[in-house]
Amino acid sequence: MKKKQHNRNTNTHQEVVYFAGGCLWGVQEFIKHLPGVELTEAGRANGSSDTTKSNYDGYAECVKVTFDTNAVSVDKLIEYFFEIIDPYSINKQGLDVGKKYRTGIYSQLDSHLKIAIQHIAKRNDADKIVVEILQLFNYVKSEEEHQERLTRFPNDYCHIPQKVLHKYKSD
Repeated sequence: MKKKQHNRNTNTHQEVVYFAGGCLWGVQEFIKHLPGVELTEAGRANGSSDTTKSNYDGYAECVKVTFDTNAVSVDKLIEYFFEIIDPYSINKQGLDVGKKYRTGIYSQLDSHLKIAIQHIAKRNDADKIVVEILQLFNYVKSEEEHQERLTRFPNDYCHIPQKVLHKYKSD
């Protein structure tokens, strides 16, 4: 069986969205197996500096998701994302606590942000959801040791239950 590749960008129908859902290791492990996802990258979004070397001021741990718009919509990716987060929790997912573990949907495309707002507005619990929906204004790729960490160390802590973490894994 051919293994899905997450490091090729040959599709002309690609877009990028960023999801912050607590610890980035689990978010990346879950999202990389979703249909239509071409590439994932662990990173930090919307911090107050152009580097995380000195600190993580204002950054949210996130996953940069490059996807094929012919295979999956932003709305469907958001639906999947809500399977792994507690959308009512501020600055906390699982045992991870702090501003860098907040939940968020970020993009440089206004259309993605509009879809995210509409997605949440359609929910019965919309008034309780605290997921940030913001324009991406700053992004830094995480260090190599953070990239696909749960693939390399599957027993590391993850706030996402194992049965959910690999729900869409086909390889």
